[in-house]
Parts: sequence; structure tokens; C-alpha cells
Amino acid sequence: MAIIEEEEEERLLDHLPKTYTKGGLKTMPFIIVNETLEKVASYGLQPNMVIYLMKVYNLEIVTATSLLSMWSALSHGLALLGAFVSDSFLGRFTVVAIGSISSLFLRPSRCDHFEINECDRPTPAQLLVLLFSFGTIALGAGFVRPCSIAFGADQLDNKENPNNKRIMESYFNWYYATIGMSTLVATTLIVYIQDAFGWRIGFGIPAILMFFSVSAFLLGSSMYIKVSASESLFTGFFQVLVASVRKRNIDLHSVNCEDYYHQSSDSEIQALTSSFRCLNKACMIEDPERDINPDGFASNPWRLCSVEQVVSLKSLLRVVPMWSSNIMVQLSLNQFSFATLQTKTMDRHIFSDIEIPAGSFSVFMVITLVMWIAFYDRVLVPIKARYTGQPGGLSPVLRMGIGLVLSAAAMVLSAITEGIRRGIAIDQKDPQDGPNINMSAMWFVPQYVLLGLADAFNAIGLVEFLYSELPKSMSSFVVAIFTLGMSVSGFFGSVLVNVVDIVTSYGGGVSWLSSNINNGHLDYYYWLLAFLNVVNFLYFLLIICRYNRHEKEVKEKQCEYSTQRA
Repeated sequence: MAIIEEEEEERLLDHLPKTYTKGGLKTMPFIIVNETLEKVASYGLQPNMVIYLMKVYNLEIVTATSLLSMWSALSHGLALLGAFVSDSFLGRFTVVAIGSISSLFLRPSRCDHFEINECDRPTPAQLLVLLFSFGTIALGAGFVRPCSIAFGADQLDNKENPNNKRIMESYFNWYYATIGMSTLVATTLIVYIQDAFGWRIGFGIPAILMFFSVSAFLLGSSMYIKVSASESLFTGFFQVLVASVRKRNIDLHSVNCEDYYHQSSDSEIQALTSSFRCLNKACMIEDPERDINPDGFASNPWRLCSVEQVVSLKSLLRVVPMWSSNIMVQLSLNQFSFATLQTKTMDRHIFSDIEIPAGSFSVFMVITLVMWIAFYDRVLVPIKARYTGQPGGLSPVLRMGIGLVLSAAAMVLSAITEGIRRGIAIDQKDPQDGPNINMSAMWFVPQYVLLGLADAFNAIGLVEFLYSELPKSMSSFVVAIFTLGMSVSGFFGSVLVNVVDIVTSYGGGVSWLSSNINNGHLDYYYWLLAFLNVVNFLYFLLIICRYNRHEKEVKEKQCEYSTQRA
């Protein structure tokens, strides 16, 4: 994959130090192949998984959907563990290698694992084997996903290059496009193999792909820049909290505290803002002889922290509100289980002899995402730079807001389309497993296009926002925090599905989320998601107001602090 054009590549190489022998563009094929095959393998399991669980394990749609949501939540939640182990102990290279090898077990067990032909009700032992398979897959994904993108950034990030910012922005765009292309292959080729050749071959192919993924990554080992692990960030965060509590009785207004803040000798001098002001006490020196060693470091890091530690924790706390606004977008994107069952009842033919598998309709979302990223990065951004004189595209915050609006619009369209589909099915008295209803599944394409655009705007904007706001030492946490949002959306989605099912079936009524979707009311469920998306957008607007005020304070404080130092 070409991350930058040929002339940009030459400019990059011209600015590299002559002794620069590792990293750079030559490492990208190994990293991208590893990430691409991992995504094809893991994402290839998801589209048809709801059908697999309902037919092979005989689970109800609510149970199957909840299980898949929890699996998604675990896969993304473990990314935080992967980032922690990477940054604090093993380094990104080792963690990506471990995760890739763990993903070799990428294959859920069949219900007939214990030599039975049918599974009217899976036994606890059978469910345990299934959950163990899901857990192993989740562990591999959790170790690879947060570190792979940061590991690639390590290879390209060169502060001496004046084009570094543009290169990194382009890298993030195209990295996400690569994920989109991987999903495209997974939702077409892998889904087709599962439909045409059965579950054993359909789940065996991803395991083979992961073998090649591991091999590709390890082959480039000698060329990688391998950033060493540093001190545990989590430990530093806890030290700040403990030190703040210990010094809770200090009055910050009684003295000129800035003269008593502990600046670590191996870090850049930074200013503290008034946000989360209570944390400032953690780096305040009470007794210089007792608190500071001759080498300039704190004698007891659980009582005295550096300004850098406090700033890092504040940075993390400050991005949490903006990060949380992404949860509803991810929840909207993760409605594949219901969408697969919807399109399964419809006419999926493009031509008389070509029928799209029910699990492959998300391909339209991926195509939209990839095409938009290419158009944005290669057309819109250069045009904007030409006429405004400012490099780079739209601000990350603006792109996130556009993504939220598109997500809400997609859910509105989903509700309208499902209402029409259900009405036709009822008029035709069509059972869910009967012949296709007289309605083309192509009516689902517009909502997938909107979701693809929502994902392209919001997700990439959020990753860039996190990467710019958090310290360099937390680079692996950028993707880990992003995927943590996907994890939270998975847990929230599982809870929401169960609550809606319980409430709407109370008193013996038919649940909105009935396994026979023609008897249920998926359209009402989509209207609920649309409402939650609108509320989320209003929440986002409040965050922006607070964020802008904070940005103004940071600039004023930094300017004042620099003047005092001068």
C-alpha cells in the first residue's frame, strides 16, 4: 500500500539522517500484511456468526446477539491490556508478535465438538468450549490492534522531517483504509466460502491466513525500530492519585505553587492548568531536602510526582468526554446481526445469476469508507491546502461531529427501511425462513453508505484527536482508548438488547427483538437508536464548548509560564 506519493517519499528520505538504517517505508509491507491478514481472518468470522449460533447452537436471536456483543467487547477491551503490557513491559514488537500467534487459534468450536450431530440445547461443557475459543481470539485481537498502528507510526515518525505531520496524517488515513479493505475481503470472500463450502472450511481459512500473518510480521524483525518499554503509565497515574490524596490539606492559594512544582530533569518543562487542580498537589515540593534526591529525582514517587506525570493524567482525563461520544457511533455500526437476518428474508440478487450473501451487505459500508478516505486524502486535502495555504484537512473535532450526525441519519433510515420491509412481509404472510419477500435488499445500501461515512469521519477524527492530545509516551494508548470505546459499546449493546427484549415482551407480548423478525419490531429498535444518537450529538456540542474554553486557558497559561521563565 502506498502511504505517500513517490515524490513525497523522496522528500522524506532526503530528510532522514544518514545513519538512519531501520524503520521507514521499507517496513510497511510487513506491518500492513500482518494487520491486513489479521483483520481478514477475524472479521471474516463475524458476519455469519449470528446464523451459525442460531442454527448450529440453536440460540435465540437475543442470546446470540448478546454473546456476539460481549465477544466484541472483550476483543476491544483487551486492547487496553495489550497497550499496557506494550508500553510498560514488553514493547510493541513483542506484544504484536504474541497477539498474532494467539490469533492462530482463530476458529470457534462446533456444537458437535463432543460427537453429537445436533445441538437442541448446548450443554454447559459445549458452551464453555465455545466461550474459550472466543476468549482466545479476543486475546489475540487485544494484543495486536492497539499496538500495530502505533508500531507502524514508530517506523515513520521523524521529527527532523518538516513533512512529518502530513506523513503521519496520511499514514493514519491509509492505515484505516487498509482495515476497510481487509473487511471488504472478509465480508465477501470469506463469507462466500462459509456459505458455499460449510463452516469447517469457512472457519479453517482464517486460521491459515493468521499463519501467514505471523510469518510476514516476523520476517521484517531485523528492519524494525523497536521502541523500548518505559515505566508503567498506570503506576504513574496511581502515584499521582495517591500523592494528591496525601497532600489534600495543602492550600494551593497560600503560596506561589509554581515555584514549588517538581519538574523531572529528563523531561521538557511544562505548565499546569487549573483543570483538575487538586491533582497539582501531587507534584508540589513540601521539603526539598526530604523530597528530592541529589540526582534531581523524587525520593518517594508515591508522595512527590513530576509535572509530566500530572500532565499525562490530566491529558487522559481531558479526552474522556470526547472519547465517550464515539460509543453511540460504534453501537450503530454493530447492528450486523439484525441486518443479516433482515437481508436473509429479501431478494439479494444483483443479476439473475448473482446473489449477494446475507452476511456480505456490510461490504457497501466498507467500500464507502475506503473510497471516501482516498478521495479525502488525495483530492480534498490538497485542494484545501492550495486555497487556504494551510496543510492538513478538516479538524478532528469537526470530522467527529459530522460522523455523529451521519450516524443518527443512518439509524433513521434503517428504521424507515425496516418498517417498509416488515410491512411487505406481513402483507405477503411470509415466514422468516420461507421464500424471499418481494423487496430488493438493495434498499439497505443507502444506510450502509451513511454508516461508512460516519465511521470514516468519526473514527479517524477521534484517533487523530487522541494522538495529538496525549503525550508521545502514551502512543499505544491512542488505539487502546479508541478500541476501549468499542468495547464499552459492545457491553452497552448487549445490555440494551436484553433490556429491550425484557421490557417489550413483558406480560406475554411479542418482543421487538423476536427471533422471527417479521413478528417483532426491529424498526422500533432502530428508532430508539436514532433517538440515542441525537442525544449523543447534543452531548457532543456541550463537550466542544468546554473543550474550547480549556484550549484558550492552556494557551494563556503556557504563554504566561514561558514569559516568567524567560
